[in-house]
Amino acid sequence: MEILVVVSKVKKKIKEMSGMNTSASAMEALTRVVERECEKAVNAAKAEGRKTVMDRDFEA
Repeated sequence: MEILVVVSKVKKKIKEMSGMNTSASAMEALTRVVERECEKAVNAAKAEGRKTVMDRDFEA
């Protein structure tokens, strides 16, 4: 599995927000979330007849 997030930045953000550490498996789970959201956005753009995924496609 290719990780689709910047691990160091995610770990830093979680640490800053909570003081907690982040496991490697959390990055795999987060990547799956990103993949699902990308798929939904692609489908939303296709439904509107576009070939470009836009910010609003992630909000649908």
